[in-house]
Amino acid sequence: MEAGGKGAAVAEPSWLAAFAAMALRQLLRFKAAKSRVINSLVFPLIWLVFFGLGWSAAFNFLGPMSRSLFGGLTYLQFLAPGIVIMTVFMAGFGSGLGLIWDREFGYFKEILVAPAPRSALLLGRIAGDSLAALLQGLIMAVLVTVLAGWPGVWGLLAGLAAAYVATLTSAGLGALIALSMRSPEGFQLVINLVILPMLFISGAFYPIDPLPAWLKALAYINPLYYAVDLARGVMYGVYSTPPLLDALGLALVTAGALGLAVAKFSRTYIA
Repeated sequence: MEAGGKGAAVAEPSWLAAFAAMALRQLLRFKAAKSRVINSLVFPLIWLVFFGLGWSAAFNFLGPMSRSLFGGLTYLQFLAPGIVIMTVFMAGFGSGLGLIWDREFGYFKEILVAPAPRSALLLGRIAGDSLAALLQGLIMAVLVTVLAGWPGVWGLLAGLAAAYVATLTSAGLGALIALSMRSPEGFQLVINLVILPMLFISGAFYPIDPLPAWLKALAYINPLYYAVDLARGVMYGVYSTPPLLDALGLALVTAGALGLAVAKFSRTYIA
């Protein structure tokens, strides 16, 4: 206690300490919610088994001609990186849903009054959620490569690196949307409307080259397109876009999503 009866000032934690604390909190929450792992894997597995195996069998009737449609890959090899990216991208949006539940149960208010940099709090949360999503992506990557073919250790690690950046994008977008909403049900509805079009024009399920010009234009502003193409290239050696452009496009969109989310969070007040 200081002289004059004034309480000692509370020291503000460093940016890195606040970042690490929030990241650890999200990882511990993920560890305690094992059902999240199962839920996040079910939808991509359905696509892999019923869509991937079904179309793979259909394309096999075309013989060697089918490989020319997919840059020399089998359909399962073409699809596998997209399934991994789909898994982490969908899981990353869970960061936004967690924000809404934290607001519902009062933890969000505690974050807003904490004597810590807000950018560290939000980015730490996003980083922790993205690492949790990457663990789910690793599980899916092992499963899909059993069917599609082993891309090598470095190919798998490079694909997961691309997946992690894609997860940061979806987590940033999820947080940006969640900060403008209060209803978990409304958030889920909006996310479904956002995710499905992004998936279908990402090049994950079919090449975008035959698409109409206006759909291709939408694909080129879709961060998922760059993530899927980059992951496919590092895993199986086939790119639709130069890898440098893939990396640059993904990095720019990720930085934009995180920047907008931090700016929105910095202007958020207790309501």
